[in-house]
Amino acid sequence: MRRIVCFVFCALISSVSTGCVLPSRDGLPAESPFREPVVLSNDLLPQGIAVGDVSATGAVLWLRTNGAAAVRVEWATPAVWDAASRSETVGAEVSRTAQFTMTEESDYTLSIPLGGLAPAARYRYQVVIERREDPGPSGQARLAARGEFTTLPDIISSASVTFAWSADLGGQSRCRQGTVGYPIFDVMRKQNLDFFLFLGDTIYSDYACPSPPNEPGADFVATTLDEYRARHRYQRGAVSLRRLLEVVPVYVTWDDHEVRNDFSGPFDDRMPNGLRALRDYWPITSPSDDPNRLYRSVRYGADVELFILDTRQYRSRNVDRDGPDKTMLGAAQRRWLIESLTHSSATWKVIATSVPLSIPKGGPAYSDGWAAGPDAPGFEQERQVIVDAILRRKIRNVVFLAGDVHYTQANAYDPDADGVIDFHEFVAGPLSAGPGRETPANDDLHPTRLINEGGYDNFGLVHANKDLLTITIIDAAGGARFSHRLRAR
Repeated sequence: MRRIVCFVFCALISSVSTGCVLPSRDGLPAESPFREPVVLSNDLLPQGIAVGDVSATGAVLWLRTNGAAAVRVEWATPAVWDAASRSETVGAEVSRTAQFTMTEESDYTLSIPLGGLAPAARYRYQVVIERREDPGPSGQARLAARGEFTTLPDIISSASVTFAWSADLGGQSRCRQGTVGYPIFDVMRKQNLDFFLFLGDTIYSDYACPSPPNEPGADFVATTLDEYRARHRYQRGAVSLRRLLEVVPVYVTWDDHEVRNDFSGPFDDRMPNGLRALRDYWPITSPSDDPNRLYRSVRYGADVELFILDTRQYRSRNVDRDGPDKTMLGAAQRRWLIESLTHSSATWKVIATSVPLSIPKGGPAYSDGWAAGPDAPGFEQERQVIVDAILRRKIRNVVFLAGDVHYTQANAYDPDADGVIDFHEFVAGPLSAGPGRETPANDDLHPTRLINEGGYDNFGLVHANKDLLTITIIDAAGGARFSHRLRAR
């Protein structure tokens, strides 16, 4: 039966892929059909697939079908799949989801949690789709995608990790051009990444993308839910982005342009639509009792814990006078961050904040980041609460990663001015956007400037183990523009 099914799938997808490999005559696969994760049927999954929010015991698979359909996912370890191939049947050890019905209400998107996984284990999955308008009797399913991913190590296992981070995609009319769309993602894909951290401005909903020179489909400012979703679909039209997401797990948060420039949380009536579209188009896990929560942590073995912040959903108005009640994170998220940092046993505590710590930015009467400008209130009192906790609780090896400003900056901070560096910040981006004005960090946290440079698209590359953390800035041509090494204390 297994052999018959594989023949049927291969026949169905032969027009779109030559990747389906039949078992050899002795029942063993001539080559793993999962070796290269790939979307086999672009007519079924036009925006590709993505695996995200991978943990030691789970992952989330994202997909979008081309209209109404029924979807199921099957997954197992390579050994189980190989055993199923030898026995010519899919055994009980292959896990399967229930069949999901794709509807217009969700724009035919779906994020499917895969649970009960083992740490540091390789898993193979396949996506099977039955499209409602296909002719013939019910049950004529097609193999639409397949792939592999590896769960994260458990918290007692020391393991090195390599990941990229950046932000700011398609801003200031620098949108998809040609089939590839955003070539920087092909450069990123070559870095042998364990994951990619997308640190906001995944779309520029408030900037139209004129065509030409850009590909058509985004020459409008989004305000409605359908328009926000359309801007996300436009980004997935970039072949380079789809290729990256097929093979590299992703962790995503947002910044302002998923709604509009410099928006302030619940005070913006467009936020619900922007947030819903973001959730529809990215694999993000949230607690069942807090379904819109975006802040979360990622533990990669014994040595790295990543704290992903939401700097938008809970913030006070940017124009408010700074004080103890002004917040960027909200009380619950701030408390979570400080307590999580305090109790983390990881060597490296990496805090992902979409807006930088010390760069004044925004309008003439407000700052959109943590730092204040000369006549622009920021969020410095809340920032100081976090800094004081790091100092008072002696939390070592803290590294902030940021984006948003469209240039590279790195600072070593000595906020208590005792001559000892207490933590670092590295800012990367844009992925594809207009260059920002290279503003130096203000002096409040006593920075030592390591770099302040712009004019090129880029992403940051992090390599970490129990002893060292190395940051490298890579430009769109693959060149290393800056590198800095930190030794664990």
